[in-house]
Amino acid sequence: MASLFGSSSGSTSMVVTNTPSQDLALTNLAFCSSSDLRNFAVPNRSNLFLAFVGDSFVFSLSAHENIRSGQIALNSIQRRCVKVSAAESIPVTRFVPPENFDLALLTLELEFIKKGAKSEQIDAPQLSKQLRKRFANQVMTVGQKVLFEYHGNNYSFTVTQAAVEGQEKTNALERGMISDDTYVVFETARDSGIKIVNQREAATSNIFKQKEFNLQSLGIGGLSAEFADIFRRAFASRVFPPHVTSKLGIKHVKGMLLYGPPGTGKTLMARQIGKILNGKEPKIVNGPEVLSKFVGETEKNVRDLFADAEQEQRSRGDESDLHVIIFDEIDAICKSRGSTRDGTGVHDSIVNQLLTKIDGVESLNNVLLIGMTNRKDMLDEALLRPGRLEVQVEISLPDENGRLQILQIHTNKMKENSFLAPDVNLQELAARTKNYSGAELEGVVKSAVSYALNRQLSLEDLTKQVEEENIKVTMDDFLNALQEVIPAFGASTDDLERCRLHGMVDCGDRHKHIYQRAMLLVEQVKVSRGSPLVTCLLEGSSGSGKTALAATVGIDSDFPYVKIVSAETMIGLHESTKCAQIIKVFEDAYKSPLSVIVLDDIERLLEYVAIGPRFSNLISQTLLVLLKRLPPKGKKLMVIGTTSELTFLDSIGFCDTFSVTYHVPTLSTNDAKKVLEQLNVFAHEDIDAAAEAMNDMPIRKLYMLIEMAAQGAQGGSAEAIYSGKEKISISHFYDCLQDVVRI
Repeated sequence: MASLFGSSSGSTSMVVTNTPSQDLALTNLAFCSSSDLRNFAVPNRSNLFLAFVGDSFVFSLSAHENIRSGQIALNSIQRRCVKVSAAESIPVTRFVPPENFDLALLTLELEFIKKGAKSEQIDAPQLSKQLRKRFANQVMTVGQKVLFEYHGNNYSFTVTQAAVEGQEKTNALERGMISDDTYVVFETARDSGIKIVNQREAATSNIFKQKEFNLQSLGIGGLSAEFADIFRRAFASRVFPPHVTSKLGIKHVKGMLLYGPPGTGKTLMARQIGKILNGKEPKIVNGPEVLSKFVGETEKNVRDLFADAEQEQRSRGDESDLHVIIFDEIDAICKSRGSTRDGTGVHDSIVNQLLTKIDGVESLNNVLLIGMTNRKDMLDEALLRPGRLEVQVEISLPDENGRLQILQIHTNKMKENSFLAPDVNLQELAARTKNYSGAELEGVVKSAVSYALNRQLSLEDLTKQVEEENIKVTMDDFLNALQEVIPAFGASTDDLERCRLHGMVDCGDRHKHIYQRAMLLVEQVKVSRGSPLVTCLLEGSSGSGKTALAATVGIDSDFPYVKIVSAETMIGLHESTKCAQIIKVFEDAYKSPLSVIVLDDIERLLEYVAIGPRFSNLISQTLLVLLKRLPPKGKKLMVIGTTSELTFLDSIGFCDTFSVTYHVPTLSTNDAKKVLEQLNVFAHEDIDAAAEAMNDMPIRKLYMLIEMAAQGAQGGSAEAIYSGKEKISISHFYDCLQDVVRI
């Protein structure tokens, strides 16, 4: 029988017996009689006898006077490997090794024969030299277990890798012969009590449970770049053995901070990092859980989190397991010192205690603290310096590719079980869900499934049998879900639509020109590298359509984040509260790649009163700063302001902060005629007269006047007029005009 791993022929059945003595059991040799030995001689190799035992392992043979003919002596470990008992028969064949059979690399997992509380330090080069000498010319097979003695202790090793140089990897068992050039790599289990020192090449620590891992299988989508940063900063140094980092003269990263908007996957990533690490079970702490009503108890709770790590660091040193502590909502307990006025100073004490434990006099090297927050600005600065939470990774809103990965993760099971309809296009859904967080995308999937399940239920008979094969989640279900689940950092489409109840009508060339110029500014924000912030002011008389125009630009921009800041949402609020709300809108905009903010009626936001004049200097200064502050790198923002008090804004230096100012005019006679032709509520011969009467009128007042006149002199005519069956009487229109126009 010939193969890549040698040839064997002339199978002989031999009876298994025990190794003659304990000392011989540590040689890894099999023993037979002198007469049988010559049957296993390897051609052209003096004093080399190899036997292929039980079609599984190859042992070197030696003669012993106590072994009778037809017997083969195996020690207990060898018998366990070939799965045979003493006094049983087993097929034994001569093994002839092929050419180039010397091992280039041999990886061995060491352990004590008798497990206990003892621990030993083993010098890797010294043990390698001794094993190469003791087991020279012996064949090692993956999975084989071997006994040996070293410095008075009995050990065993299991072959985990046996690589022959130049040999391609196959599905067959790896095996090869130990030579003087074989490089030996030692591995140990964490609880073995054996510490390997001075091992260099081909050696890595077993910090991770798996040799490789797939982020999507862990349920993490759209965060590949962030995870790569975390791995490089926090784990790359831990993958190498302790002596490498000590020679480099560096310490491991002890803490990382994951921050970003709610629902983007910070907690998920922290939990999954804890799962894939091969250390102790991570301790997950919600910030407020640490707090206690008893004096000193809160600080003790913080110390208790590190107690296990401290004890193991003292007992095992660099061989200590990694202890992961996950702090969710860390801003609840690590506020900037001096910022709270509760009189107890508890929050300051917590920060001090945490700083001491992470990077104090007796700092630990076997701890990884992972903090999560969406309010990084609230954390104490000392906590964020190198040596503490030094790796700070922003988990931002996913891009289109990230959203596709998240949708694939959440729809994977329904696709495998044929619950996902063929018309569902996840790529299109990813494109439609701009600024959706991971949690909101999960909500979209759950909402879509609820529509599919609801179709199979009858409210009249809830006990009716449901046929599983009829459950199909369709594209329409997902589109309905998008209407139901609104992103927190998305466009406020409903608020913007309320600003243009009558839609957009053609009001003439002047209004059209302003709209086109504003859309050019939108394009500038999208493509320009030198204009991350563009501001535009629309001024004109009250009711001239400034807010409707700004809302239309916001909607047509197709930016993922569009928000309107209006005084109507801040009625009765204190100045500082208003400032906080305005700042939050801008801060949220900085989290989106492209954003539009509409500041509607700036004079109302500033609480302007002409008598005096009076206005809020606090809000004014806040807006002045925000309008000049550039967004973070990679983020772009357009701000559109509207005002009816240009003179006032100019007097307080507000107009200079806007890049461009456009005057939104009232309607001329021709503009009013265009609008009336589109509304089609007047007889053809009356349009010119009505348009003449509306010269220099704001468009909002025009709509108000038309709606008043459409009611008719006696009322009840509106439906007939809007359906085109009747027209507005010009005389009644003039009567209504007298009510609207102030003389």
